[in-house]
Amino acid sequence: MIDLMMNETQLERTVERCRERNIVIPTLEQMKDPSKTPERIKDELKDIALWDVVPQNLFRITWKNEPVDKGGLFRPIANYMEIPPELTGVDARIIALVGKWFPTGAHKVGATFGCLVPPLVTGQFDPTFHHAVWPSTGNYCRGGAYDATLLACESIAILPEEMSQERFDWLSTVAGEIIKTPGSESNVKEIYDEVARIKASRNDVFVFNQFSEFGNYLWHYEVTGHAMKEVLDKELGNDTFRGVCLTTGSAGTLGCGDFMKQVYPTSKIAAGEAVQCPTLWLNGYGAHRIEGIGDKHVPWIHNVRNTDMIIAIDDADTINLMRLFNEPEGRKYLINNIGAPEEIVTKLDLLGISSIANLLMSIKFSKYYELTKNDVVLTVFTDSMDMYQSRIRENRTTQGEYSEKTGVKDYHRYLMGQKLDAMIELNHYDRRRVHNLKMFTWIEQQGFDLDELDAQWYDYPAYWEHIQKTTPRIDDLITQFNEKVGLI
Repeated sequence: MIDLMMNETQLERTVERCRERNIVIPTLEQMKDPSKTPERIKDELKDIALWDVVPQNLFRITWKNEPVDKGGLFRPIANYMEIPPELTGVDARIIALVGKWFPTGAHKVGATFGCLVPPLVTGQFDPTFHHAVWPSTGNYCRGGAYDATLLACESIAILPEEMSQERFDWLSTVAGEIIKTPGSESNVKEIYDEVARIKASRNDVFVFNQFSEFGNYLWHYEVTGHAMKEVLDKELGNDTFRGVCLTTGSAGTLGCGDFMKQVYPTSKIAAGEAVQCPTLWLNGYGAHRIEGIGDKHVPWIHNVRNTDMIIAIDDADTINLMRLFNEPEGRKYLINNIGAPEEIVTKLDLLGISSIANLLMSIKFSKYYELTKNDVVLTVFTDSMDMYQSRIRENRTTQGEYSEKTGVKDYHRYLMGQKLDAMIELNHYDRRRVHNLKMFTWIEQQGFDLDELDAQWYDYPAYWEHIQKTTPRIDDLITQFNEKVGLI
């Protein structure tokens, strides 16, 4: 649950810090509808770049930023794109929210906001004393370090050593300390072990764990969920919405699926992972290269009982399509030989590696349910290729220069050749099997409460609805906090 207990003594120091740093906290309502942003902040944003580490950019933690690098304000609807059949091989309409136009270039900055703000506005987290600890597999700790820097608060970013170099380069500019843990995306336990070591040795740390903090889930339920609905309201017409397809990562983004299923009760939620680490699909393990997701455990905040399908994606598919979508010869082949729209092909760098996995999930989902041109599937392009240029260079070194012949192979094998393998439609006991995996990570290793684990399953849906109804209370606390700071 989300703890909203007040610590008035620490809150006074936090209010003063925000007053000193000119920080106004946006509400979730303002993130859903950024036209409600205070006029003074809108005026200031006209001269501010999207990635500038300044407090006004907190109001750009929204899907609705104008897609420009500097000076943009807000659109009436989220940034999104539809991937045409020439690039999917299916008739279904696949539509994705685009995450590039957030501060830091990834939607994870929203998850960090959701985790940070409740402890901040209640005084539980004191930026004048605490170091903010961000356990992550990449984008989350980037977003967390960004938020904490605005508060003049030291950050400790913890992430696997095999993540892309761009992540470490950017973190070095904002995080006070960067800890590299062994392994890759799949090595989440090693991150938790490092967090435990830090907590045992220091009393000045506050951990924001995206895998267990329901603020992450709530931000996506509210902000991403409403953004999806508004896009669907515009695009659906007489078509039928069939579901959302999302790789799990921290499982926070899956919260938008809970929202959409409440609006469209016949829709489905598909959760994805790497076939090389099939934890949900086969209770399996392994390492993989789909940067942006984490595995070998089930996040505490994953509403497993509301998940309808698991789809595993081969990391070789994502890496080869990364080159097809971004190498000049690959794009030329897609435009000239396949007939894909040039205006879409030139924007394929909006898809980072996990975004490509989300696209492939949507294709497999569409094939499984035999969807038609009158069906719509939603997904999210979490980040762009800005964070993965080093991966393209690495593949050029190991695989050679990209040619049209390679493009032919990659298009037909990895895009058109998607099959109905490595996926399962969940029945009641399949869901129970996945839910039970939480026991080993969260109860045995992390010391969470067994009664709450049971409540997630047996007190369904009331347990999850209680979290979903927390938004008005959090927005009230943010408003009261801003009034104490006194800047608007």
